[in-house]
Amino acid sequence: MAQWESKPALATTTVFDLGKFPFTCKKVETSNCDSPQTPGSTPPPKPLLIVTPTTSGEYPVILFLHGFYLRTCFYSQLLEHISSHGYIVVAPQLYLYIPPNGLEEVELAGRVTDWLSSGLQSQLPENVEANLLKLALAGHSRGGKAAFALALGYAKTSLKFSVLLGIDPVAGCNKLCQTKPHILTYVPRSFNLSIPVTVIGTGLGPEQRNCMSPPCAPDGMNHEEFFNECKPPCAHFVAKDYGHMDMLNDDPSGIVGEMSGCMCVNGKGSRDLMRRSVGGIVVAFLRAYLEGESGDLVAILDDPNVAPAKLEQVEFIGA
Repeated sequence: MAQWESKPALATTTVFDLGKFPFTCKKVETSNCDSPQTPGSTPPPKPLLIVTPTTSGEYPVILFLHGFYLRTCFYSQLLEHISSHGYIVVAPQLYLYIPPNGLEEVELAGRVTDWLSSGLQSQLPENVEANLLKLALAGHSRGGKAAFALALGYAKTSLKFSVLLGIDPVAGCNKLCQTKPHILTYVPRSFNLSIPVTVIGTGLGPEQRNCMSPPCAPDGMNHEEFFNECKPPCAHFVAKDYGHMDMLNDDPSGIVGEMSGCMCVNGKGSRDLMRRSVGGIVVAFLRAYLEGESGDLVAILDDPNVAPAKLEQVEFIGA
């Protein structure tokens, strides 16, 4: 992990725009699928969406875990934004229609993590190399909670994570109905983590869409409590006017995609602004803690108005 160096904020930051690296998206199937495998490759334990730069070079890797019932392709525009700044993003489809219990979900994510060492390189463009010494872990919604659980050691992995990012993580419906494993303790700074963490929340996530549906990111189970339990260094950003699904693509496909647009309270602004804000914060945090380049993160902390979406809360606790 790169050491944080206190540097002046940049006069401007470009993390909220597409980066300079051309990228490509690739789907990789499991061994029990009829689709052809790359010669000499080890098939992954779960289907993958890989978004990677195509320019020759060595790049950090991000393992991204999807939200409840969601498809990895729903995140393609967000993941493309991140990859365009020089990151290889690996997003496993951990389940489709019947979600596993929480512990099994974390174990599946751990198996994909272990696969990275033997299988990822053969799936990348020629002369593109994965740097697994700079491995970040991220997730959205239930996948954000799974990412925290994986980082906390609920599944053993052969690789070490350097950074953790939770995008509107959710631990369950209420305090009496946490998904397993039960990681929230409601004790400040209680997470047994020694890596930098950033938590990105939504202002509309705790609101009910109607009297028949519960909030998608209820109070006491959402980003506020996750950040409250993080040890330094940690950061917290909240997009005030956006909802739990607003970092997804504009029009996710299929029945599940349509449902994702009507289950939660959504913001009235452009989803593009939300995706760029989330993607830019992710890139700025990774640059700070994987590359030792803190200027972009400092710029956001000093002036949250540089983000395309309004950030209501911006907090940072240094080590």
